[in-house]
Amino acid sequence: MLFHQCPACDPAASSRRRFLVGLGATAAATVIPAPAVLSQPARTIIDVHHHFYPPAYVQMQKTYQGARIAPAIVNWTVAQSIEQMDKNGVRTALISLASTPGVWFGGTPEQAGKTVRICHDYAAEMQRDYPGRFGIFAPLSMLDTNATLKEIEYAFDSLKADGINLQTNYGDKWLGDPLYKPVLEELNRRKAVVFVHPLAAACCGRLSVGAFPAVIEVPHDTTRTITSLLLSGSLARYRDIKWIFSHGGGTIPMLAGRIEGFYGHNRKVKEFAPDGILNEFARLYYDTANVTSAPAMAALLKLVSASQITYGTDYPYFAVDQNKDFSQLGLSAADVQAIESGNATRLIPRLKNG
Repeated sequence: MLFHQCPACDPAASSRRRFLVGLGATAAATVIPAPAVLSQPARTIIDVHHHFYPPAYVQMQKTYQGARIAPAIVNWTVAQSIEQMDKNGVRTALISLASTPGVWFGGTPEQAGKTVRICHDYAAEMQRDYPGRFGIFAPLSMLDTNATLKEIEYAFDSLKADGINLQTNYGDKWLGDPLYKPVLEELNRRKAVVFVHPLAAACCGRLSVGAFPAVIEVPHDTTRTITSLLLSGSLARYRDIKWIFSHGGGTIPMLAGRIEGFYGHNRKVKEFAPDGILNEFARLYYDTANVTSAPAMAALLKLVSASQITYGTDYPYFAVDQNKDFSQLGLSAADVQAIESGNATRLIPRLKNG
């Protein structure tokens, strides 16, 4: 059964403030270098929001977006990731994709599936070449039900992936859409960790007040997909999926009360939020990428406890050292440890030993 072939999203949606760390456009096409002697970090830090771009994927992006391709994608290399991790004490990074249009470049579902396999196998190669340094959040195509289920099987049974990497939207559909029910059922059966990264939706990439879509539209799309999962009953139905949402849940911390105000007294609320809407949001996990400022973290910590927050950086778009801001937030040492690694190792126990 075909889900849909999502309409091409606005190429400008991949534009964002960039942390340029690449070695040049040609470096992205090089093979993975041999492992170097790595320094040992002073304390355990696990980055759950760290991106990777296989050379073949970069070429697809160049063809699709031309000169508009983000320099962070063009210039990314494994060596640069390792360098930044070592410099900032990150022992392990969970790698995922983050670029418009994901793995679909306007071709067939079969072509999207081939792109998924390229990304899966490259991630596995990184993990083999740098033992203990990388975990895998495996992307899915989400264009065809049976193909996507096979991608899940390959990711977990062959690659031994740590979890799945989903986009907030696929064209004009968000994760609570009924078309994705078989996929969520399988992820629930496997008790999967699911890392969700936003993209500007096809409908909304051109909405602008003079800012890149990544500045305002992208965090709002995380709120859209969480709300779709809530109101569709997916959060209640698939209790064994362990969700991690990027960027502190986007605008969910600010809008949670508004959503509860509109739907908290709905006669069917027990069907989609058996413990209450705010409690549904509070049991999800959120990463810290770009939310280490005092106002953003204060809002997030009013929604959830520190036990639901994982450290994320959004590398290579932003620096790996965002935890330096923790000292200005009044967090306890126990909360810092939980955010930097403890919560991630609870979600993915194998990370305890690297």
